[in-house]
Amino acid sequence: MRGRPPLVLALPAAVVMVALGAGPAFGVPTTTPVPGPVSPGQPPASAANGPQPLGHAVGDAGGGLAVVRLLPNSTPTTSILQGLQDELPKQPAAEAGFGLSSAQANSEAYLSYERAIAQASPLGFAVGGNAPQTPGALSQTALPDNPQATTGGLNPPSTPLDSLLKVGLLNGSVHARWSETTGPCVDTIADAQTSLADLSLLNAIPNLPNVTDLTGLINPSGKLDQGTANQVVNSLKTMTAPLSQLGGLLSGKQTTDGKGSLVSLPNTLSSRSVVKLVDIPGSPNKAVQSTSTMQVAGVKILAGTPMELDINVVSQPTLQVTSTGDPKTSSVNYTAPVLQVVQGGKTLGTLDAANPKLDVPIGVPLPGADQLGKLPIIGGMLPTGGALPNDLKKIDIGVLRLQIAELDQKTQAIKGQPFDGFQLGATARLLDLQVLPTDALGLPNLPSALAQVTLGEQVARAVAPTGGVVCGSTTPGSPTSNPNPQGSPPLAYTNAAYATIPLFWTGTALLLTGVVVVAALPYRRQRRNNS
Repeated sequence: MRGRPPLVLALPAAVVMVALGAGPAFGVPTTTPVPGPVSPGQPPASAANGPQPLGHAVGDAGGGLAVVRLLPNSTPTTSILQGLQDELPKQPAAEAGFGLSSAQANSEAYLSYERAIAQASPLGFAVGGNAPQTPGALSQTALPDNPQATTGGLNPPSTPLDSLLKVGLLNGSVHARWSETTGPCVDTIADAQTSLADLSLLNAIPNLPNVTDLTGLINPSGKLDQGTANQVVNSLKTMTAPLSQLGGLLSGKQTTDGKGSLVSLPNTLSSRSVVKLVDIPGSPNKAVQSTSTMQVAGVKILAGTPMELDINVVSQPTLQVTSTGDPKTSSVNYTAPVLQVVQGGKTLGTLDAANPKLDVPIGVPLPGADQLGKLPIIGGMLPTGGALPNDLKKIDIGVLRLQIAELDQKTQAIKGQPFDGFQLGATARLLDLQVLPTDALGLPNLPSALAQVTLGEQVARAVAPTGGVVCGSTTPGSPTSNPNPQGSPPLAYTNAAYATIPLFWTGTALLLTGVVVVAALPYRRQRRNNS
């Protein structure tokens, strides 16, 4: 397949997307599995040669600047395990993450270039739970060590959500380091940063009707009688655009300035993920520390409309997880964001740890209030820009729910695999914006949430052995701490034994190359000479 990215580029993005969607996972980060022996007497696939690092360290950090989910919790999660599909939580019909940064350290990785991975990715997306590989990322791996970081622009590939959003200029920086002799004991193991000039999301809500006349579609419910249902239908008929464009508040197409979108971020925003070792007070050993940080100046909702909401980020979020190998001294430090929601110069509320949720109603004026304009009413502002009168007859057909996600923290003691130690993981989000229908919007088969935009998803995890990470290396000829993970006898130290393995794999590679070349050549039928 032409243009298919190598596995090392796709792997960190997949790890980040799974981590962001599912919360802090446990176990060693996903890398190439160690091949096991076919028979008990078979030698291992490889053996250590020369001085080996003593330190064991596992950690990863990831961040996503923005994630869009259409029809959250609407698609069943498939599983190859029988009966598990009904127990797994449902997934969105479609989702896409933008501005992803991923940093990963794994001393237990089988392949040397998977010990440290740093990646800045423009995009990751999934449709119905299926996530294809996405090219256009910056990536560095170690070993070998990289003295300098790699920087450059990122080109987001096409996705099924292209018509609903606009992505500005993307830049990234990645740096992965690992020492051949001391392993993770370097200045910073993995550091990835992604910055985005501007972003606008959801200029339409495709799962709502694309017509203004909803006669026969809105049905009375337990809280909505037939007369009120008819009034809602008549009010929506007067709107300047269909319900999928929120009656004219959304443009329904891409715009260059972010106007006409549900959410827009007009200023530069960035995500950074770092994994490194830090000192343990009173100990010569080190702790594993994973950090995810976000920088967002401000968020606009329904920019360019009279009902525009400005969300000022007063305090930036930082998620830091440190594992010393001991649950008593390991820690999760989280700086919760503080968001101020302002409309028309008036503060509607402040989102913080004490007040994590704010609901802003989406209403339509009932017949008799047509002079107010041909747009829905958001919060306490009229389409004309004036304050909402107390005696205005309106009905709320939806809700904009703004919410700061609470910190989700998990711990686990590690026994034996890959070493004895302690693992700590946490996830957090800067802001969740959901579009929720009310009972007054009596359309058939509506989900609990029509769309969801998440800004600043963060995940961090750290695993350290008991007592901390030992910085040093074995002396030549001394055994390593885990020379034979399969439990089979070590390979004899003879020239013939070590020459056989590279010779076998070289022959196999040449054979596979020949097969590919022959398969790629055009097939020509030979003509027979009839004499």
